[in-house]
Amino acid sequence: MLGSLPGTEVSKHLTAELLAGQTYPPPEAIDAVVTWLSDHERHQADELRALIEETMERFSGARTASDAWLAPRLHASLRLTRREAADAGIWNYLALRLAPDYVLWRFPPRKAKETSEDQVNAARFVGQYHTQSFARLWWAAELFRDGPNYRPVEIFCGNQDMLGTTLRLDIALHRATAQALTQLLARGIVHTGREVNALAKAVNAAGTTLLFEALAETAPSDAGAYRDWVDRVGVHIPYERLPEGPPDGSVPPESIERLLALFETLFKEAPVRGKDNSDEDTTA
Repeated sequence: MLGSLPGTEVSKHLTAELLAGQTYPPPEAIDAVVTWLSDHERHQADELRALIEETMERFSGARTASDAWLAPRLHASLRLTRREAADAGIWNYLALRLAPDYVLWRFPPRKAKETSEDQVNAARFVGQYHTQSFARLWWAAELFRDGPNYRPVEIFCGNQDMLGTTLRLDIALHRATAQALTQLLARGIVHTGREVNALAKAVNAAGTTLLFEALAETAPSDAGAYRDWVDRVGVHIPYERLPEGPPDGSVPPESIERLLALFETLFKEAPVRGKDNSDEDTTA
């Protein structure tokens, strides 16, 4: 069953031993203070735990690549409303109780500047939505899916620079902008980490003066369809193909194309440090 672990209880379990990957928090202690979401079937955790284990086995030699595979399936398995997903306690619970092994697997301990010891960044357990191990993937899937189509999520999460930079920006909240940015990746217009960073900065800066909503209308989201999808239980999450997301409306293609033309122009004018050099993606 899924629960919410209050932030006031987090410090008791976010120990140096945990951050060093030497131990896990005691389950009984967390269960004693957690607030259970409900006994509704959509709040059961068995399938989610199985999905996490499959991820670690399937991508044992390619942890970074697991993001693109796990994000859409995490979203489809963990059926939350946006209001529920805004509760940091749920992500605390997933990281500290349901799957601390995943957090340590995806972000293995490294030298910390403060202590010179191998540690996981604590924000991977209890950080903001764009940093915390599970929240970052769920919100990436929610913001970058195109209605029921999770393919844009795969593309977005397949680029660690885009995932690490763009997800935290307000421009990600505009559905047409999110799809246009993803298409720039899919069409090979941007490649390297430096190009992605330059693009994100240029688009974000333009977004402070240009109303993307006026340039590219986005069909209103069907809240009822989303809620029906959330409440649908007993749905098997496929491993060999993408699941289907909420059928709450897709972005009009003409809106995406309109923003693509604008963003290509912004990118051509944006300064890209070391433009002739190829970069490797860094882990988000």
